[in-house]
Amino acid sequence: MRFFKEPHIDFMNKRRTWYTVSVITLVVGMAGLAIRGLTYGIDFLGGTELIVEFNKPVDVGRIRNALDKSGMTGAEIKSFGSPQDMLIRTPLQAEGTKIGDQIKAALAQYIPEAKFTVLREDKIGPKIGAELRRNAFYAIAATLIIIMVYIGFRFKFIYGVMGVVALFHDVLVTLGLVALLNGVTPYLNLEFNQSMMAAFLTLIGFSINDTVIVYDRIRENLKIYRTESLANVMNKSINQTLSRTIITSGTVAMVLLVLLFFGGEVNRGFAFTFLIGTISGTYSSIYVASALVLDWTIWSKRKKNQPSR
Repeated sequence: MRFFKEPHIDFMNKRRTWYTVSVITLVVGMAGLAIRGLTYGIDFLGGTELIVEFNKPVDVGRIRNALDKSGMTGAEIKSFGSPQDMLIRTPLQAEGTKIGDQIKAALAQYIPEAKFTVLREDKIGPKIGAELRRNAFYAIAATLIIIMVYIGFRFKFIYGVMGVVALFHDVLVTLGLVALLNGVTPYLNLEFNQSMMAAFLTLIGFSINDTVIVYDRIRENLKIYRTESLANVMNKSINQTLSRTIITSGTVAMVLLVLLFFGGEVNRGFAFTFLIGTISGTYSSIYVASALVLDWTIWSKRKKNQPSR
């Protein structure tokens, strides 16, 4: 199945325009990340977290007041999807389920008319949370290095470098949008937890797969169209793989949209992160990875042809 029989889109001629778009997107995303920051889940912070479902909507102020009266000040309380569902998080530590039991007792004592059910209860120690944050960073860094080495051996080293630059682009764009859009609506509680961490690693793998497909076609076409410029060969290669890219990315995007809207609150962060990463990864395979290889090649040839002083 092919969406386009013989497209002739001049992708490389517009690459500087799309460089500008990428830079603007990254600047906006990084500004949002610097200003708003990431909301870490209990996995990376440590403490106790409860997701409680009430039988009717309860004001956040009443829940906070109940916890304050029980001596648990400074707890984070917010809507978790629906008006009846509330996420309650506190950095307080104690043995066993003591903190969780105190929260449930406070709700039962000070909001007796609202019956509730605990949907999820988690407890993570602060040392484990710090270790998970550190390991998350190491996991992403190690993944990028391994991918760069793999592509460098399979193609050329510069292809590996630019492929990893494109992956950095995807990760930073996605991270910035997560920071910007977190909490914009009650349905976007985008906490950086282990589920979102899995989404970032998955989008890295998905994005580099699309880039490798394009690189592979470029390598094949360089042997066929020896007399044509690299820009023309890249345009041919991207156009030839465009239909496959749209089908693959579109199918994944449709699944993620279904998961985003109907998969429940637990899966929403993963679905949103992977969806943004899928869009960014498809874009970067064309306008970042391939375009940067082209510009680097042009620059290298000019430098090589310059007379030595």
